[in-house]
Amino acid sequence: MKQKIGILALQGDFLKHKQAIEQCGHEALYVRDAETLKKCDKLIIPGGESTTMLLLIDKLGLREALVDFGRTKAIMGTCAGLIVLATSREHLPSDPLKLIDIKVKRNAYGRQVDSFIDTVRLEFSGKASHFEGVFIRAPKIVELGADIKPLAYHGKDVVMARNERILVATFHPELTNDSTIHRYFIENFG
Repeated sequence: MKQKIGILALQGDFLKHKQAIEQCGHEALYVRDAETLKKCDKLIIPGGESTTMLLLIDKLGLREALVDFGRTKAIMGTCAGLIVLATSREHLPSDPLKLIDIKVKRNAYGRQVDSFIDTVRLEFSGKASHFEGVFIRAPKIVELGADIKPLAYHGKDVVMARNERILVATFHPELTNDSTIHRYFIENFG
């Protein structure tokens, strides 16, 4: 069944997520207001700049709508989107949405020039596989809550995790031609 997958399109690379969703055979909607969010079955919060994203969420009055959405529907956050969804508040102007019990260190791998591409080990769907991880000023998950399941690793670092409705990745799966992670999110989160 074709789903409507929203992409929070306030700032960041939302076009590549749109292309990945369409590659999976679903409809993508750019979300900039609560009315459009109501039309979505699921939501993706893309990478970008977490401080700017949180300021825009508050300026546009979207915080309550996003938190309510995440209590009943699935959200995927990549890179800055992970920071926006986390429980930690490391040097942010306002609280993150606190929809997944993880603590995050921002820009943990360094500055823009320290960005890199490397293999990520996926551990979901009952088997281990590999994925090309694009890490751009990437955050690092430094603590997982009791109900959080790790799904992917870069070395010993957890780089993708989930709870019942929220999926987060420290890297950018939309910057590859591999739709494995988008497909996993669309097909396995209700």
